[in-house]
Amino acid sequence: MKKLNDAAEVSEWHFWLTLGWCGLVAILGGCAVGPKYTRPTASVPPNYKEVTQSSGVKADNWKTAQPSDQVARGKWWEIYNDNQLNGLEERVNISNRNLKVAEAQFRQARALVRLNRAGYFPTIGAGLSATGSHPSLNRSIRPAATTSTTFVDSILSADVSYEPDVWGRVHSTVEAAVAGAQASAADLESLRLSVHAELAADYFTLRALDAERQLLDSTVAAYEKALELTTNRYSSGVASGVEVAQAETQLDTARSQAIDVRAQRAQLEHAVALLVGEPSSTFSIPSTPVVEPTPQLPVGLPSELLERRPDIAAAERRVAAANAEIGVAKTAFFPALTLAATGGFETTHLGDLLSWPSHFWSIGPALAQTLLDGGRRRAISDEAKAAYEAMVASYRQSVLAAIQEVEDNLAALRVLAEETKVQDAAVKAAEHSLALSMNRYRGGVVTYLEVITAQNAALANERNAVDLLRRQMVASVLLVKALGGGWDAASLPTPSDLTSSARTSTQPGS
Repeated sequence: MKKLNDAAEVSEWHFWLTLGWCGLVAILGGCAVGPKYTRPTASVPPNYKEVTQSSGVKADNWKTAQPSDQVARGKWWEIYNDNQLNGLEERVNISNRNLKVAEAQFRQARALVRLNRAGYFPTIGAGLSATGSHPSLNRSIRPAATTSTTFVDSILSADVSYEPDVWGRVHSTVEAAVAGAQASAADLESLRLSVHAELAADYFTLRALDAERQLLDSTVAAYEKALELTTNRYSSGVASGVEVAQAETQLDTARSQAIDVRAQRAQLEHAVALLVGEPSSTFSIPSTPVVEPTPQLPVGLPSELLERRPDIAAAERRVAAANAEIGVAKTAFFPALTLAATGGFETTHLGDLLSWPSHFWSIGPALAQTLLDGGRRRAISDEAKAAYEAMVASYRQSVLAAIQEVEDNLAALRVLAEETKVQDAAVKAAEHSLALSMNRYRGGVVTYLEVITAQNAALANERNAVDLLRRQMVASVLLVKALGGGWDAASLPTPSDLTSSARTSTQPGS
């Protein structure tokens, strides 16, 4: 009997020793096996070519940024000093449906972070059951004749299950989810920037059409006077019927062009309505033909794009998420440790359920390791590494594309500024030529064909001048967008923001 007691004590001692060892492993766990993340390098020039070039004409509406410049920060569209534009831009954040979709996707990513973070904590459950049974008297082991053959088994139990993060699987999963949520937040800001820029570009194009419509209206009025003059000359026998027909053709052509501009304006107005989240049938923008000169825009260094462009930030965060996924894949090569405990009360008499003799418990660790899987874990690990390399390449491509966009719009502004000066001279020359031709026609020196030639040249040059101003305004908007619109990577939500149950603000600058 003593030997049996001693054996029981040794067995119990071994049990508690094993359990203590597992607890120690759990406490000292977190031995992450994944690679440590470092931000990938990207090829970034020291400065923009358009800023440092020694030849050519520099545009008047961009300058080298100074540390005190705050032009393109926050509500960058306010640099254009257009109250109508400001009002439309404010409505984008409230009503644009695409932004609502992106905001919901960001909230999904935040919830996924909390879901994965739950792996740090044990799972606790409880149960209450009552089972009535009546065993067969004809089974191989029959109950005693004096024993009731019907009884109720009542169980009140609680169980705890916990998987210590020994190899860093949960840590890597949470790390990947956090990076993914930050990428989703950057995607939201990238979309927000694109929508605001698209609205500004459409708005300035619409205003340029208003200016063009005003030009065509004044041209129609001038052509009507020219037709009246030609008709009077024809009635006096000075001009021919051909000249009257030519004047009528010029007038009708100008009227047709004015109608076409109205059609283009209506479509742009509908596009703006869509961006601000309002039905096109109930939306309108008053005609404002004046287009202001483009403002001066500060241009920083290419390296600043890595922090100011939300799409680059999103690409970098996806690299971090892919790196964490490599760690998740590597943990599959190590055994999984699970600690489980169950306890409660069980009795066949409900009145004795909570009495001490009715208690029971069980506790113990479990180790599980896959020994053979046909290369499945290796394939998953290789897939994670390839995905990481793809994200790195995508990140570097995003940086190159961002630099290209800035250079494109800097070049566009510089060239358009030079072209505008030449075009202004051409407009003045064409208007002077038209005035001379009209005077010569009134004096009977030339036919109306010379007037038509001068009219076409003047109208074409005036319309080109309006279009150049439109292109400058749109290029300045695209430059602001290419520079990040004043957004900064510091605006990304922190891991603590993402794990908070409170809703994080998704408004600009938050």
